[in-house]
Amino acid sequence: MSLTAGSRIGPYSITSLVGAGGMGEVYRARDSRLERDVALKVLPAGALSDETARTRLVREARLASKLNHPNICTIYEVGEADPSTPSADSGQGGPGQAVAFIAMELVEGLSLSARLADGALPVEQVLKYGRQLADALAHAHGRGVVHRDFKSLNVIVTPEGQVKVLDFGLAKRLAGEELAEVTTVTRQSLTAPGMVAGTLAYMAPEQLRGHPADERSDIWALGIVLHEMATGTRPFQGQTGFELTAAILSQPTPPVPASVPAPLAGVIERCLAKDPGERYQRSGEVKSALEAAESGRAPVPLPARRTVPKRRRWVPASAAGVLALLVVAAVLVGFDVGGVRSRVMGSATTIKLAVLPFANLSGDAGQEYLSDGLTQEMIAQLGRLHPETISVIARTSVMRYKKTDKPVDQIGRELGVDYILEGSAQRQGDRIRIATELVKVADQTQLWADTYERELSAILMVQGQLAQSVAKALAVRLLPAEEARLAVARTVNPEAYDACLRGASLWQSLKSADLDPAQRYFEQAVAKDPSYAPAHAGLAWVWLVRGQGFAVTTGEAGPKAKAAAQRAIALDDSSAEAHEALASVLTWIDWEWAGAGREWTRALELNPNGANAHAYYAHYLAIMGRAAEGVVHSERAIELDPFNALYHGLHGVVLVYLRRWDDALAAARAAMAIRADAPVATSVVQFVYLSKGMRNEQLADQRLRIARDPERVAAFERGLKEGGYEGAQRALADVLAARYEKGLYPLPVGIAMRYLDAGDKDRAIAWLLKAYDIHDQNLPYIGMPNWDSLLGDPRFQALVRRVGLPQS
Repeated sequence: MSLTAGSRIGPYSITSLVGAGGMGEVYRARDSRLERDVALKVLPAGALSDETARTRLVREARLASKLNHPNICTIYEVGEADPSTPSADSGQGGPGQAVAFIAMELVEGLSLSARLADGALPVEQVLKYGRQLADALAHAHGRGVVHRDFKSLNVIVTPEGQVKVLDFGLAKRLAGEELAEVTTVTRQSLTAPGMVAGTLAYMAPEQLRGHPADERSDIWALGIVLHEMATGTRPFQGQTGFELTAAILSQPTPPVPASVPAPLAGVIERCLAKDPGERYQRSGEVKSALEAAESGRAPVPLPARRTVPKRRRWVPASAAGVLALLVVAAVLVGFDVGGVRSRVMGSATTIKLAVLPFANLSGDAGQEYLSDGLTQEMIAQLGRLHPETISVIARTSVMRYKKTDKPVDQIGRELGVDYILEGSAQRQGDRIRIATELVKVADQTQLWADTYERELSAILMVQGQLAQSVAKALAVRLLPAEEARLAVARTVNPEAYDACLRGASLWQSLKSADLDPAQRYFEQAVAKDPSYAPAHAGLAWVWLVRGQGFAVTTGEAGPKAKAAAQRAIALDDSSAEAHEALASVLTWIDWEWAGAGREWTRALELNPNGANAHAYYAHYLAIMGRAAEGVVHSERAIELDPFNALYHGLHGVVLVYLRRWDDALAAARAAMAIRADAPVATSVVQFVYLSKGMRNEQLADQRLRIARDPERVAAFERGLKEGGYEGAQRALADVLAARYEKGLYPLPVGIAMRYLDAGDKDRAIAWLLKAYDIHDQNLPYIGMPNWDSLLGDPRFQALVRRVGLPQS
């Protein structure tokens, strides 16, 4: 029912209607007892027949009335009364149907959502308001109350610049029986049966998946509000409920602009971690982080994450629990339940699968290479079965779960997969026993399980049988080429196979100390079986890593890597790894662009789920002036290997080519969030600063990067004092040039970049010519925007032609 001015509810006289929403109508009213104006929230008359709704409103508002904080709207009274409405002719009113009401503090001001209609707020206001909001939530959470509907519309900014959080009437206890209720999914709504509590755009992924809200769900919502304040927009968008839900569940958080300071961007990013365990665990932690960002101090160290229980299956306690989860899907997106999951997790025809690290049951830690090798080989086998139907997460992202206690459903959510293959391996002499099971993440039911015990020489046949069984369990029809390939799986020399797995486990560490023993193992494998293609491909990768790590010159590494890759291809043209190795040599060492393109294409034809091939093919395309095509592949690499810091950094490089500066910085931040010293990511930051002329940011970044190099620090500070920005760059370049002349790292392209930044084009060109002479692997990247100031120089254009790059 709508009340008119002069109507009364108990001691409150209605002055005017303030607003209406899902939780009722809000009126401005006068308290006749205390002679003060209040905001009076009244449950809509049409909902009064719903006793559960009225009871919940009253009960939960009473919980909120216990909160007493300057940034929380104060609850004065909760009750029920018969309204009286004045008669139009006599001014006398008659009794009406009883209503439930909440009398609360009347807060003067503008809603935060209205303030944001004009765009983002200044950074200092974002930090100020964010700190107050975090403090308000910390107060409520400390008293066992979670908001569950935190959003910018529920925040008022007073004329004095204070924020007030409204509507804790939706709050619920964090402990006791109510915690077990999936009330965020199927609670008796105050507006419509089955409606989800809270506002969809601010709901955390775990709420959308049917889990109870806790304070970390409020922290997610706070992250949305911080993003709104910093950028003027919410991070996740959608034209329909389904699209918005899919974005929240599966899309990465979009980057904030470069104008947002990194500390604030980091707070927002952590608040919006998909996994609640990766967010701040307490609102007070958010407040501390915002205070640190506001004052310029280093963030306060956070406590270690809570340990998680042993991996276990989870089954709803009752059929009602299952029904609750089905209902939320239908309510949120308006589609049939069967279609919801496939469309949220991927296309309707794509199955997302992860192979968890196989457990080593031998009792011998020295056998870890075997279980790890089997994991990687199964990833490759399954990735080739039917690439348009099955998408398989790559090695780096799954290896982080080795020996983990995380539940399967949590791993599935973190990786965004539908199914998980678990397994174990145990070797005794020349026999191996492999046990596997395929689990559906949604309900953690076992779809299939089997055990294989064979001679090690038959390992490839076992892997083929296992892959075919998984395909059958997933109702996937194999491609004819894959059926034929699996049917002719050869036996292997057990000693060659073993040596090859040992070598692979070493070179993949990318540590220079591991490359010599890796090479010896691959050479042992070749000695045992000269026709074993994986051993030759392994040797190619050893030499590639040596060359990329500057352990040897490209003049030595290139020919040896190329010869080994070509030998592997001659023995087995279906080796995606060998084609990828050859493509790498042709791209970064030989600069044979046409041949490189053919090899990249062949590698991805053989293994369309090859994350590494996608990541580096993206760079080949960018170098060839086709960065718009390349970004599709770098995004695919991250989709296949989401926790691979290197791939996020490589993606950032492609975005720099496209001049998508903010996105490139976000990619670098994502990489460094996974690994603080993420390779390539620091270069991406430098490329953006150089390309945009962000000199102050560049100087600050350089100080951090050279902090452990006293010689460069001294040169930098001296040059800065004597010659400003250009002087600092020239001083650094001179140090690097002197080191190069002594046979030390760095490579010429990096030295040329420093001289160019110092404004010395002649020396920059001279060092680029040296880079050409030694085939510096970074020279193909001179098409990036940070080299634009040389585009008009004929010497530079001649160099571009000699390298064979597209003309700018």
